[in-house]
Amino acid sequence: MYGKAFAPEYQGALTTLSVNSSLVDVLAAGTEQLRAAERAGARGEVARSGLAVAEAHRRLGQVGDADRAWKASYRAAREAGDTAAMAWALWSGGTLARQRGAFPLAWRLLGLAAEFGERGGDIVVRGYSLAGMAETGRIQGDYEAVGALHEQLLAEARKRGEARHTVWALEGIAQIHRNTGSYDTAYAMFEEAAEIAGRADDRRGHAWALRGLADIVSVRDGDAERALGLLAEAEVTCREMNLSSALAYNHKMRGNVLYRAGRYAEARDVYTQALAEFRAMSEPRGEALSRLGLAKSLAHLGHDLADTAAELSDLAQVLERIGLRHARQMVARAQAEFGIVADADAGTDVHANVRPTTVSDAAARAENETSARPSAPATASTDTPATTTPTPGTLAATATKADAAAAAAARTPTTTLAGTEVQR
Repeated sequence: MYGKAFAPEYQGALTTLSVNSSLVDVLAAGTEQLRAAERAGARGEVARSGLAVAEAHRRLGQVGDADRAWKASYRAAREAGDTAAMAWALWSGGTLARQRGAFPLAWRLLGLAAEFGERGGDIVVRGYSLAGMAETGRIQGDYEAVGALHEQLLAEARKRGEARHTVWALEGIAQIHRNTGSYDTAYAMFEEAAEIAGRADDRRGHAWALRGLADIVSVRDGDAERALGLLAEAEVTCREMNLSSALAYNHKMRGNVLYRAGRYAEARDVYTQALAEFRAMSEPRGEALSRLGLAKSLAHLGHDLADTAAELSDLAQVLERIGLRHARQMVARAQAEFGIVADADAGTDVHANVRPTTVSDAAARAENETSARPSAPATASTDTPATTTPTPGTLAATATKADAAAAAAARTPTTTLAGTEVQR
């Protein structure tokens, strides 16, 4: 039913790279091809090899290099008049924006990428961009808004037999079920994702599925040893493929497992390790979650309660400010666990000022960096590319919006709080 997993972001002369290629190898090959394309004046190839370079930097946690690379790829694609390549660059930029915690910018760039993908007749980048929008909403805890889109993308991926996309959708839906307490459903979906990823030789997707299974085994069954075994298996892949962010999240989950088992000193040490890893790669959401685990572990080890209260209060405000609903609820539970009264200022409903809009609205607001994020479209087919050829005028207008969004990205600090698991 499913073929071997492939990496559509490795394009042009780099199509021989696989989904399991080491990121260090991808970066080396992409940089070599990029330089060759620049010498030859082949702007289209510059864009496509630059995309691989941007993605390698992003997944390695090299935020500044990734930011420069996707923008250079976009400029080269624009000069070449390659709409699909422009879409892929915008997808990379939107994914990086989410990783950095710039959620409004992520929604705008991914919305534009979906629009460019449709205009350029590339259903793959359109699908990836819609998936990126769905993942952004899920990370923010807006499950109702993006649940249907996750389900739709899963159905379309199954229909086309796309293993990697199916695994991604299964893991996203499973995470929603896990976060809403449906542990059995979540376990079944993580298990299916692991099976599909294993058969399709998608080692990255398999490692993330194992992490999800470990979480459920720990929180539902209380089986710490089995959970730690699953994480150890996933860690092997993370190290072999240089998946820096995935490895840090693996370690953070190891801390969670140890904490739930009451092994607070071990949890403290692992959370400290994960915290250092997230800080080294400017992955602030992981940093905040590691701080949370560390604060709880230290409290159980006799740390001063006033210091714990101050740390949790700061984390509550940080997570509230960046709009991570589920993570904010985790802090509230920690405050209740230790009998700490929450700050009144940290209790704001993160969705109070969010007004649902559409992908088209996202493009129209590309110039406004502080606009409310658009909601994911409830129905957005990725099966059929645009059947009409865009006119020079409409394409130029959309390109202007993308240029404005890229300019907004240039103004977004690379240390913006938040970030997310780097799965794609």
